[in-house]
Amino acid sequence: MEAMLLAGIAVMLVVLGAFLLLPRNPKSSKRREIRANAGRNKEWKAYSRDEVSLHKKRDDCWIIIKDRVYDVTPYVEEHPGGDAILAHAGDDSTRGFYGPQHGTRVFDIIEDFYIGDLKM
Repeated sequence: MEAMLLAGIAVMLVVLGAFLLLPRNPKSSKRREIRANAGRNKEWKAYSRDEVSLHKKRDDCWIIIKDRVYDVTPYVEEHPGGDAILAHAGDDSTRGFYGPQHGTRVFDIIEDFYIGDLKM
């Protein structure tokens, strides 16, 4: 009887340990890693619309939001809306960004990808 009780406690501890140590959502931990590395070692500068327009592919994706330029390339594959992020790649995405489909957390997330301002 005592051996079964100890075995039951051991199983519960293993399950509890796995629950606490394993990530519950692998995508969210990947997102945190992407966001942590996104803005590092970049100099902020001003970009022309022509410069931004050259970055309109899945593997090289810049967008403009309210005259600020963001390199969202690391986020494209993680975007919850799928390829919708590519609709205005290399162009002004302000209208879509402020659409009803986005929660307020996107306002914090986007700043991790800021690389400079739009030249006026």
